[in-house]
Amino acid sequence: MTDVYSIGEMVIDFIPGSEQASYIRKAGGAPANVVIAVAKNGLEASMCCKVGDDDFGHFLMDTLKEYHVTAACPKLCGEAITTMAFVTLAEDGERKFTFARKPGADMFLSEDEVKEEDIENSVIVHAGSCSLSAEPVGSATAKALRLGHEKGKLVSFDVNYRNLMWNDDIQACTAAVMKILPYVDMLKISEEEVEMMGGEAALPELMKKYGITVIIETLGADGAQAFINGEVIRIHGHKVKAVDATGAGDAFWGGFLSKLRFEGIESPADLTPEVVKAAMEYGNVSGCICVQGKGAIVSIPTREQIEEYREKYGI
Repeated sequence: MTDVYSIGEMVIDFIPGSEQASYIRKAGGAPANVVIAVAKNGLEASMCCKVGDDDFGHFLMDTLKEYHVTAACPKLCGEAITTMAFVTLAEDGERKFTFARKPGADMFLSEDEVKEEDIENSVIVHAGSCSLSAEPVGSATAKALRLGHEKGKLVSFDVNYRNLMWNDDIQACTAAVMKILPYVDMLKISEEEVEMMGGEAALPELMKKYGITVIIETLGADGAQAFINGEVIRIHGHKVKAVDATGAGDAFWGGFLSKLRFEGIESPADLTPEVVKAAMEYGNVSGCICVQGKGAIVSIPTREQIEEYREKYGI
């Protein structure tokens, strides 16, 4: 049984390192980062994706292999489909992306590449909204989430709006997200993306309509908050050395899902405010450690690092 099955196309970011002209590679895209975070927590993870048959694509596949993430349907495409990004962190923590190239035309998964047995043999099905950016991958992602829902799995979705993928069409992105919400149990969303969904005031009604748990993820002093079963849960941020960094939100969610599995959570019915709060605390520590490491894939923490951090700060 696989703890977390994740689906989506990949983006690979290069993050400036501490030395001049040096860069730290991060196997990008929330689906990959989440399963790597889960794997670093000692859980079983499976990734369904396509990557380019180039240096960046091979780096991603090597990274997944290094952390024992099973490639459910590895596809090396002839045309480069990964994207190189130079990420600059300003003093206030704001990120600036400079993309070297856009994904190729053959980057998207098709429905037949999503295998029912992979979902049947998983506990949590996860996807990121980059994978809804165009057809046919939108239908592939919807199929994975729908099957997960029908089979009683925990279905996780990360709203991750990128202008690169949507050409500034926020309405199209929002429509694609709304289309799959009936299948989703747990939704991760940033403060900026809350506005896409109608603002924070609209979240309680959205939760009531679809019966889902929404986590608004921020890092640093703001912490995070959740909307679940009519309750609002807020947790404070922990000690960090930066406000934001690429990959930290994915570390947050990977830690969150890992905590659910540590506690034996296997179905949407098992989600309670108490369980969600504990998972948020664990995930927030994971994200904060990742921030301290500048968000590169190598800084996504292991379970041992998370526990050491919790003990050190009495969390």
